[in-house]
Amino acid sequence: MKRLIGPLAASMVLGLATHFGIVHYAPSFIMDRAYTMLGERGTAVHAFNLAPQMRPDTQSVVRPSPDLAYSACRFDLSAATNGVRVKMAAYDAYSSLSFFDAETNNFRTVRGEGEQREVFLFPPWLSDQTNAAPSKKGIILIRRLAPTDEDYARVVEAAKGDVCEAIKDKA
Repeated sequence: MKRLIGPLAASMVLGLATHFGIVHYAPSFIMDRAYTMLGERGTAVHAFNLAPQMRPDTQSVVRPSPDLAYSACRFDLSAATNGVRVKMAAYDAYSSLSFFDAETNNFRTVRGEGEQREVFLFPPWLSDQTNAAPSKKGIILIRRLAPTDEDYARVVEAAKGDVCEAIKDKA
């Protein structure tokens, strides 16, 4: 039995180290992959890109809602040192604007409720905590209810008014 104590202790230490390593590094790894994949699929930095209508043949992530239309914008505050202006155009059904940091945390969500919404996102060194992003990079996601082809066509029209852009000059 004494011969097994050393290998068991080493196994437990290795198991705990692996567990804490995965818990610590997985969120940033997952978000980095999502950020990179959005770029590879044509989503530019500081611009919204409307994904195709969700169907089994267009799904690129596991279990997106087939009733929602998704527009994504990648932000990089190291390339937008004055911040980012985000505008979600009005849509007469459910819509939401969500901000995700580099660790997959949803740090802000705004409901559309039929109205246009505008949000400014600033680097932490330029703003108080209410408008500051917790990380330099992240993803902004607009979700709109579009269960039918007709609804998706209305989303396509509404999405033309969406804006995600670097602020050129300080206001």
